[in-house]
Amino acid sequence: MKLAILATLIGSTAAFTASSFNGVGVQTSIRSSSSSTLKMETIEDLEVLALKLNPIVPAFDPLGLSRSNFWGSTQEETIGFIREAEIKHGRIAMFAFVGYLATANGWHFDWAMSLDGTPFPDTTNPPEAWDAIPDGGKLQIFAFVGFLEFWREVNSEKHYMRGGKPGEFPDFDSAKIPGGALNLYDPLGTARKQTTEDKANGLIKELNNGRAAMLGIIAFVSEAKIPGSVPLLKGLIQPYDGEIMAPLTKSILPHLPQFS
Repeated sequence: MKLAILATLIGSTAAFTASSFNGVGVQTSIRSSSSSTLKMETIEDLEVLALKLNPIVPAFDPLGLSRSNFWGSTQEETIGFIREAEIKHGRIAMFAFVGYLATANGWHFDWAMSLDGTPFPDTTNPPEAWDAIPDGGKLQIFAFVGFLEFWREVNSEKHYMRGGKPGEFPDFDSAKIPGGALNLYDPLGTARKQTTEDKANGLIKELNNGRAAMLGIIAFVSEAKIPGSVPLLKGLIQPYDGEIMAPLTKSILPHLPQFS
């Protein structure tokens, strides 16, 4: 788990984009019209949900992303894409935020990290802990994340740009995996017992927590790289002189395609 947590320290910085602050809601509202066609979330729907998320700062989309048409798609399909991006990056940022705090407080596995017996990094500086992981281990993490992305795209009942719910991750129950079912989101089945109102409130809380985590993790890595850049964290975050945005070391980078 720690490897995955540390991996998100790099990926979560990508979450600090304009799409993370579009002020839209948590769950796509899908309604059936008389012709049984799906109607995805509209600008008006987002404005209503934005007030539930933050009544002080209503719909906030200075770049007008929610009113755009990405790749020739419709506005509602674009909203579905942005919603998926925001929820996903919020979850990654929450994972990274907790992982940063855990590592900074000395938490790590006590058993070997590699087959050769190399232990897990014993450091309280999270970026340095990531640097200490072999590139082979990092590539395994990236491959696993890539598989989850693939599974999300091809196994959802409806794609989030085609009437599906942004943020909904398909479980493995229908895959008939040997040894039983696997549901990463709700392994104990507790969410299935929640009422519709409880689920809606939970999704709103998740989005707000995700936004806060995006601000938190970018503040951590900014203060680590440039001490004093975040006054509230001055003296609380260990400095880091490496490359925050370089997830792999030079042993692998020279062998990857170079683009100018």
